[in-house]
This record gives sequence, C-alpha cells and structure tokens, in this order.
Amino acid sequence: MVLLLEEAAKLSTDVLQRGVVETIVKESPILQMLPFMTIEGNSYKYTQENTLGSADFYGVNATWTESTATFTQQSSTLSILGGDADMDNFIQRTASNLLDQRAIQVAKKAKAVAQRFESTFIYGDMAVDPNGFNGVRKLISNPDQVVTAGANGASLTTAMLDDVIDRVKGGKPEILLMSKRSRRKLKSLMVASNHYVERGESSFGRQVMMYDGIPVEVSDFILDTETQGNSNSCSSVYAVGFGAEEALTGLQNGGIEVVDVGQLETKDGTRVRIRWYCGLALFNQLRCAKLVGVLGN
Repeated sequence: MVLLLEEAAKLSTDVLQRGVVETIVKESPILQMLPFMTIEGNSYKYTQENTLGSADFYGVNATWTESTATFTQQSSTLSILGGDADMDNFIQRTASNLLDQRAIQVAKKAKAVAQRFESTFIYGDMAVDPNGFNGVRKLISNPDQVVTAGANGASLTTAMLDDVIDRVKGGKPEILLMSKRSRRKLKSLMVASNHYVERGESSFGRQVMMYDGIPVEVSDFILDTETQGNSNSCSSVYAVGFGAEEALTGLQNGGIEVVDVGQLETKDGTRVRIRWYCGLALFNQLRCAKLVGVLGN
C-alpha cells in the first residue's frame, strides 16, 4: 500500500499517534510530498532503471541493432528512527494546568524525528552511518543526472536550473529542493529578468514559490558549505520526481508508532517512545537529477 503520511494520519484511530504524525509532516516539506510504500521484512530489493534503450527506423532487409534497457539490482534496508520522551510525574501533575507538559514533550520529540529524517533524506550515507539510510545526494549517482555549476563552483543561473530540470525524464519533477540562499538567488534572477515570481499553494495551504510550474521548496538541512573543487561554500539543488516503483519513494514497515512505555523504574516519571522503521528507494535514476557546486554570489 502506498500513502502520503498526511493520509496515513487520517486513518489512525489513536489520537496521540495521529497528532504525532501530523506534527512530523508539518515540520518537513519533504514529508508532505514523499509517498511511502509499506513493506514486509527489514529490507526491500528492487530493480532500478538506468537507461531506456533505443529505437530506430530501418530499411528493407537492413540489420537491426539490439538495444535494451539497462537495470541495476538495488536493495534498501529499513533503519530504526526514533526517540524517547520522559516526563516527570511531579511536573506533569503540577504544571499542566495551562498546557499538557507530556503533550509538549511528545510534540518536540516528533519534530526532532522529522528533522532527523529530512537531514538523512539529503545527506544520508550508510558508509558513514550504517544505522541510517542513503539520501538523495548519494542515490542520484548516474553521471547523466548530475549538473555541475563549475569546477570550483559558480553562481546559480536559470540556464543551470533549466538543465537540471530537463535531465528528469518522464515528465517534470514534482519538486525543486534547495537551500534558502539558493532560493533567494533564484528569486533575484527572476526579478532582474522582469519575470514575475510564480506562487502556488502546498497541500497544507502554504504559499510556495514556483519555477516553470514546479514548487520550489526549501530544506534547512541543505548546507551552503559543500565542497566543489577548491571552494567550500557551495550548495546543491535537487529536481525530484516522486512515485512508488517509478521514482523516489519512502519505505516503511508499520508506519510511525507512538509507544506508551509507561512508568519508569529508576525515576518518578513516564516515557513515550516514537519509533519509525523507515528507508528510501530510488526506482528510476532518470526521474531525479541534481545540480552541485552552486555558489551564493
């Protein structure tokens, strides 16, 4: 079954769990749009499409040239993401006359989970942290899907952005993901060229900037200190297509769970655990592309 987390929250009959999922989704623009496949077991094997092959016109009695699509067998392992929120019983009883202290702690923990997922979505590398999962920076590895702004970085131009969008095959990407610095630069480019700044509305009713009809979303976790050549003040832009078994999709087993651990033995308090068995899979390299080496000037 494939669902957006927003839709999955509506199906939950647990009020606390539904609230946690909604908090996590609202915290991250990625989680508002990324579909999730529910899988069995702790890993998922899939065939990743690399090239489509080719077709041609032939004359009578001509020799046909074989050209098939190429694929790579991939495997994505689920990671255990989560955290515990402890609440002292005395504080809960004496300081909850205005705000439920337990609910506040759970909400904060949910935001921490969302932020951890988003940072891993960008820079996750199992060679560095084997407990996590590979993010888009590593998953988008086909050289044809990578645009380099310059050997030592270069300022963003609309031509670069058009190039990275055009690398995405099978339709436009669903999202352009970049840092706030890159968005400011893009906006200034559009204003300087007398191009009106397109605006759209997200699924949560937020006004978002658009480029060529594609939502421009910002991630606070895309660094402006990436290294390109001899420059260490670069950033990246990702053109991402979402879709189960056809583009980029999230993987999970059981969804986001809220476990009431209950009273603690070693202190007078209670514990709530948020856990999520999750991962990421890119089914088709041609549905995503990245622009690297973007400077801020």
